Amino acid sequence: MKISIIIPAFNEERLLGTTLQHVRAATEAFARRGWTSEVIVCDNNSTDRTAAIAREFGATVVFEPVNQIARARNRGAEAARGDWLIFVDADSQPEVALFADVAEQIAGGRCLAGGSTVRMTGNHRTAHAAVRLWNGLSRWRRLLAGSFVFVEAKVFREIGGFSQELFAGEELELSARLHAFAKRDGRRIVILHRHPLVTSPRKMQLYRMRDHLRFIWGVAINHRGTLASRKACYTWYDGRR
Repeated sequence: MKISIIIPAFNEERLLGTTLQHVRAATEAFARRGWTSEVIVCDNNSTDRTAAIAREFGATVVFEPVNQIARARNRGAEAARGDWLIFVDADSQPEVALFADVAEQIAGGRCLAGGSTVRMTGNHRTAHAAVRLWNGLSRWRRLLAGSFVFVEAKVFREIGGFSQELFAGEELELSARLHAFAKRDGRRIVILHRHPLVTSPRKMQLYRMRDHLRFIWGVAINHRGTLASRKACYTWYDGRR
């Protein structure tokens, strides 16, 4: 068994090194089972030292010139040689216990994809409240958070990967297609929760509440149109880090 960990990265020199340290340590969960792993960083047209830092930590670096999260994840998946893919955001810190839970699901044979609840660092009250709401919804509806997705590689490729029509919410659209596939396949999608993924609250820190409310309102009145607009999804793409 081989596991490919894929990290999309746009101007992530500040946090990428910490993420890669955690990812490397967490792969011990796979090594215990005699599995191999690889780490792939997709440099999504960065203008900083993102690619250099990834290489310093021994990651394979691939390049995606179009600045879009879905394209970056898909480009990383194209280069992956693993039987299973794990997508981790560049501002997140997976622990060995979380990867051990992933390995348990893979070894059990009843799971074709999954995600994890999340836990924000710091003391940002609004961020923590939003995460509690998301975690409840994620577990109820088995929705995948883009910061952590694991999926069997052949299933991911069969359903076409992340939608490149979307600039945000592509993980929710992927969730819907995976659920449809699971109904035909007889396996399940799981949301792990014993060891939540630790991630950064930086969007809540970098943008005003009205920026987030404007985006939510746009999704409410024009769901697909908003998510398919780079301009409307500027909190992902304007480069603030």
